[in-house]
Amino acid sequence: MHSFKPYVTTLLLAIFCFVIAASLLSFPEAAFLAALRGLKIWWDVVFPALLPFFITSEILLGLGLAHFMGVLLEPLMRPVFNIPGSGSFVWTMGFASGYPISAKLTTQLRAKNLVSRAEGERLVSYTTTADPVFITGAVAVGFFHSVKVGLVLMAAHYITAIAVGLVMSRYAPHAPRTPYTQTSNRSLLIRAFLAMHRARLEDGRALGKLMGDAVASSLQTQLMVGGFILFFSVLLTLLMKLNLIALLSAALGEILGLFGAPAEGAQAFVYGLFEVTLGAKQASDLFASYTPAFVLASTSAILAWGGLSVHAQVASMLAQTDMRYGPFLFARALHAVTAFLFTYTAGSFLYGRLQPASAVPTWATSLGLEPLSLWNQPSYYTFSLLVCAALLTLTALLWQIYHWLRMRKEPR
Repeated sequence: MHSFKPYVTTLLLAIFCFVIAASLLSFPEAAFLAALRGLKIWWDVVFPALLPFFITSEILLGLGLAHFMGVLLEPLMRPVFNIPGSGSFVWTMGFASGYPISAKLTTQLRAKNLVSRAEGERLVSYTTTADPVFITGAVAVGFFHSVKVGLVLMAAHYITAIAVGLVMSRYAPHAPRTPYTQTSNRSLLIRAFLAMHRARLEDGRALGKLMGDAVASSLQTQLMVGGFILFFSVLLTLLMKLNLIALLSAALGEILGLFGAPAEGAQAFVYGLFEVTLGAKQASDLFASYTPAFVLASTSAILAWGGLSVHAQVASMLAQTDMRYGPFLFARALHAVTAFLFTYTAGSFLYGRLQPASAVPTWATSLGLEPLSLWNQPSYYTFSLLVCAALLTLTALLWQIYHWLRMRKEPR
């Protein structure tokens, strides 16, 4: 007996596309303005923020840095997160630059057989996060007008992301793993350098060729990301015109009311379901009227979820390999719930203990798209990014010192 599921899926997809096409014809002006808004977000924010990271990561992969970090941080990543040491490269770049660069790097590691399918699914599930520039600058200062909010949101976001990584380390425990063998008794640093040197020789591309390929591949990925941002900007506007957003907000508002939460927060969750920036903006509008604990927790959950636009970008990258989207979806939902609970409890406690934030910079007095542009960045943006990178580096360094001291104490 044939299954009807493929036919139902085809029918639903056809109906969805037909409704979108009909809506574009019915609301051409609104769709055009939404497309311009999505294009401006991509050009002013996403393109300058991600392109340098994409190009740099491509070059570093070609030079063998993933192999270097794979050997150096194998004692940390394997027992803690159940992924090979090369995953530390994705962890660092993902936490520093935000979604969706970790998915891009994970697919490249999978293509080089540096991670297995299950390891890649674990890796992308917890390294896909918002970047510190977006959290502290655009959301905290631009929307909430408070640096203190940025400290709370950033702490909650990355702490819960690591917690999700610990949970996902138990995912598919019996799946095949990338083998790791210590080929010599030399020091860890020397073995890491030799692994990087061998990887560079195996790649075989000259530096000029490597840079050219990195730029071409990064631009292609950026065009794909921009297309998704533009499409979901138009989609969200059309759903508003069809009153579907209002219906979803009303239904979710009734559910929130049962738990004593403000029904007005439902619109922020619905917006955040599709697009993280709009969701965070809607949540910030409630900051003056409701308790900071709920508003900050809602914003934290929206940042952890990432929006369906980011989900579509990650899914399209994972589709290039044998890695599945399901574990990533589960991890994003888990991260959203964990971030909400953590921010509502520990985050609100931290918010109450922090000193009042300093004056808001003049560049953040408007809530338009111009303050979000990275073409003219304040020094605070760069500082927050360097702090995040320094914390990750310090964590790795402390672990290496601990591992070295323990090896010295063991009998030979």
